[in-house]
Amino acid sequence: MAEPGSGELTGAGPWPQPTRALLPVPDFRRVFDQAPVPFLLLTPDLVIVHANRARLEATATTLEETVGRHLFDVFPLNPDDPGADGITNLGASLAEARDTRRPVTMAIQKYDIPLPDGTYVERFWSPRNVPILDEAGEVVLLLHRSDDITDYVRDRDEARRAAERGQQRVERVEADLFSRTRELERLNAELRRSGERERRTASALAGLARAVSALAAAETTPELLHLLFEHGRAALGVDTAAVALHAPDGPGLVLTEDRGSRLLSAHLPPGSPLPMAVAATTGELVLVTDADRAGAGDPHVTPLAQGLGVRSWVALPLRAGGRLLGSWTVCWRTPRTVEADDLRVLEAYAAQCAQAVERVARLEEERRRARATRSLAESLQRSLLTEPPQPDALRIGVRYRPAAQEAQVGGDWYDAFLSPDGATTLVIGDVAGHDRTAAAVMAQLRNMLRGIAHALDAPPAVVLGALDRALQGLGITTLVTAVLARVEQTPAQAVAGERTLRWSNAGHPPPVLVSADRTAELLERPRNLLLGVDPATDRREHALPLHPGDTVVLYTDGLVERRDGTLDDGLARLLDAATELAGLPVEELCDELLARMEPEPADDVALLVLRVAG
Repeated sequence: MAEPGSGELTGAGPWPQPTRALLPVPDFRRVFDQAPVPFLLLTPDLVIVHANRARLEATATTLEETVGRHLFDVFPLNPDDPGADGITNLGASLAEARDTRRPVTMAIQKYDIPLPDGTYVERFWSPRNVPILDEAGEVVLLLHRSDDITDYVRDRDEARRAAERGQQRVERVEADLFSRTRELERLNAELRRSGERERRTASALAGLARAVSALAAAETTPELLHLLFEHGRAALGVDTAAVALHAPDGPGLVLTEDRGSRLLSAHLPPGSPLPMAVAATTGELVLVTDADRAGAGDPHVTPLAQGLGVRSWVALPLRAGGRLLGSWTVCWRTPRTVEADDLRVLEAYAAQCAQAVERVARLEEERRRARATRSLAESLQRSLLTEPPQPDALRIGVRYRPAAQEAQVGGDWYDAFLSPDGATTLVIGDVAGHDRTAAAVMAQLRNMLRGIAHALDAPPAVVLGALDRALQGLGITTLVTAVLARVEQTPAQAVAGERTLRWSNAGHPPPVLVSADRTAELLERPRNLLLGVDPATDRREHALPLHPGDTVVLYTDGLVERRDGTLDDGLARLLDAATELAGLPVEELCDELLARMEPEPADDVALLVLRVAG
C-alpha cells in the first residue's frame, strides 16, 4: 500500500468531492478536435462544416481543402471501382438521420479515399450518422463518425480465407467493435446532455444579469411589468409568463399577462385555486411538469392549462423585506423537466423581480403623496393669486406657472390692488425654498404686505420697511425678495396722460420698462437688502414717468435663470423678447413671454405686466 502523501491513487475512499465552481470549464471544440475517432460535421444539405484531426489524418485532407464544399465533391467514388456504392449508401443514411431526427448506424462500408496525387487508396469504414437538433427540435447539423476499420476488414477477409481458424475470431472482433460503438454512443449522449444543461444554465444566468440591469430603470408598474416579461422570456426560455400582485385597494390579486407586447390584467378573487394565486397567498412554490399527467379536472391545473394553452409551469412567490408581494409564473407549451439548476435560476430571477416590484411600489407611493401635497399647496397658492384690477387707462396681465416637479411647491407670488388714494399698487415676490413652508410663508407675506400698504397708503420704501420690521416682530426668519411699485397720477399728469412709476426693490430681479417706441431697459437702480435680513436698513425707492403705450414687466427669477446660462444671459434674452413682443396685447404678451423664455420646469414663475393705454 502506498504511503500517505505519496500521491498514488488507491481504491480506498471516500474521495473528496470538488465543488461545481472549482471544476474546469470544458472546451468542447478542443474535445471535438482531439477525439481519437474521426468526426465530420455537415449541414443538412451535406456541406462540410468542420472535421477533427483524426478525420483529417484518416482521409489525408485539410480543413482548407474541404470546409464549405459538398461531401461527395470532396470524396467522390473511385472511378476504377465500378461496383463502388459508398456514395449511395452514405447519402441514404445521412438523409434518414436528417429526416427522422434519429441516429443511424450503417453497416461496414467500402469507400476509397482520393490521395493528393489523384490515386485512390482502399478504405473500409464503420459509419454512424447523428442529427444535431436545435431548441425547436429542427436539424441544424449532421455528425458523421467513421472509424477506419480497413485493417480489421483485411484481417477478417484473411480469417475467412482460413475459415477453420478465423470464423470465431471474426465474430469476436465484430461483436467487440459493435459493443465499443454502442458504449461510445452512450458516453457521447451523456456528454451532450451535460453540455446542454450547462449551456442552458449559462445562458439563463447571462439573461438574468441583463434583466437586473434593465429592471433598475423602471419607474412605474406597467413599465416594470413590460421589462419583466420581455427579459424573462428571453433569459429563461419560456413561452409565456404572468405576474400576480396583491391588489392595492382591496382583497384578492391583480393578475397581469403579456400578450404580444400588450399587458392584460384581471382580478383574482381571494382563495383562487390558480397556481399563481396559491404561490402569492401561501408563499409556496407550485411546480407542474406535465399538466396532462397531473390529473384531469384538477382545479389547480385544468384552468391554467386550458386558458393559456400550456403543459408545464412554475409559480414562484415574490418576497421582499419579509413581505409576500405576489407571485411570478413562467409556463411552457410542452412538458418540461425542471432540474435543480433550472429551479435555482428561476428563484434568483423571482428574487430580483420582488426587489424591483417593491422599489417601484415605493416610488409610486411617494409620487402619490407628493401629488397630494402639491395639489393642496398649489390650490392654496392659486387661491391667493387673485385676478388683478383693471383701472382706467391701465391694463394688467398676470401669470403663475408652478414647477413641473411633483414634490415642489414654490413661494412665488404677484399682487395688484388699488390704494385708498387711487394709486395702483403692484407686487412681485419670491420666498426662499420649494416646499410647503415656503408656500405658507408666501401666503402670510402676501396678506401682510397688502394690509400694510393699504393701511399706510405710503410710498413703496416705507411700506417695505414696515413689512421688514413686522417680519422681525413675528419671528419670521425666511428670506424674501420683492418689488413693490405704485403707479400714481397727479392732476397735471392726468391732463397730459402721463403717470409716475415709483418702486422699491428688495433684492429682486430688476423690472423691465418697454417704452412706447419699443425700446426696452432694465430698471437696474441700486437694490436694497432682501426682506428678513436687517429690518433697520434704510430702504430707497426710485421713480420715472410713464407715457401712453409704455409697458412694465415684473417677474420672478424662474423666468430668467437657467442651468446652462448666467443670470445676465437670461436678462438679455428677456430684453430681446420684450422688445420683439412689445406690440402685443397684455394677455398675449404674458403668454408669449413664457413661451419665448422657456423657463426651467423645476422652478415656479410669477409674471405681472402693466400697460399704459395709448
